[in-house]
Amino acid sequence: MQLVDIGANLTHESFRHDFDAVLARARAHGINQLVVTGASAQGTRDALALALAHPSVLYATAGVHPHHASDFDAETEALLREYQARPEVVAVGETGLDFHRNFSPREAQLFAFERQLQLAMECGKPLFLHQRDAHMDFLACMDSVRGRIGPAVVHCFTGERSELFDYLDRDFHIGITGWICDERRGAHLRELVKSIPADRLMLETDAPYLLPRTVKPMPSHRRNEPMYLAHICEEVARDRGEDVAVTAANSTAAARHFFKIPERSDG
Repeated sequence: MQLVDIGANLTHESFRHDFDAVLARARAHGINQLVVTGASAQGTRDALALALAHPSVLYATAGVHPHHASDFDAETEALLREYQARPEVVAVGETGLDFHRNFSPREAQLFAFERQLQLAMECGKPLFLHQRDAHMDFLACMDSVRGRIGPAVVHCFTGERSELFDYLDRDFHIGITGWICDERRGAHLRELVKSIPADRLMLETDAPYLLPRTVKPMPSHRRNEPMYLAHICEEVARDRGEDVAVTAANSTAAARHFFKIPERSDG
C-alpha cells in the first residue's frame, strides 16, 4: 500500500528533534510521499528547503494562510511568485479565509486570498485551500476566477453536506483528515465521505495537528505525524464501504494526478 499525505506541517518546531525518524516511521506505514504545507513567507521558505533536501519524497506548497494575511505584502507576493516557478513547489497555498478566529482582519484575508488566486491564474498550479466559517465569501472569491484557475482542493474539510456539494459542484477536490475520527465534532463526515468521488478524494494528516482520536494506543505526546495517515485511510475505507487497498490506491492516484507528483522510482 502506498499513500500520499497531501498536507503535513513538517516545518513545525515539534518535528525538529526527530525529523528523520518521523519520515522513517511514515515510510514504514506506507506513506512514501508528502506535501509540506507552506503557510507564511518563512514557512514557505522552510517547506521548500525540506523538499530540496528530500527529493521525490517531499514536495512543498507556497502560500500565506489567512491567519498570516496581515503579513502579506509586495515582498511576500514576489517571494511566492518566485517559488511557484520551482518544480518542487506543487501548489499555491495554503490560502483562503478563516472567519472563525480572525487572527488577521477579514479585509486583509480577502486581499491576500485574491492576490494568491491571481497568482494561481498566472502560474497554472493547483490551489491548496482553507475555509472556516467563511463559506459564502470563500465561494464568491472562487467563483470570481472560475474557469481561469487550475484544480483546487479544499484542505481539511470539516463542513456540512451543503458545503460539500457546493464544492463538488465546482469540481473541487476534498482533503479528509483525522477530524473524521473525532466523535465529538467529525461524526457527520463518516456519512458525507461516501459522496466524494474516488478521483477527488485525497487524504492528509495536517500533522502535527488533528491526531486521530481513534488511534490505539494513543501516544502520550498527542503530536500527530504522517504515519497516522494509514489509520485515517482505514477509517475512511470503512466509512465508504471499500477495501482499504482500494481507498489507498484511489486517493494516492488522485493526489499524484492533482499535484503532478511522479511515482517514486524506488517504490
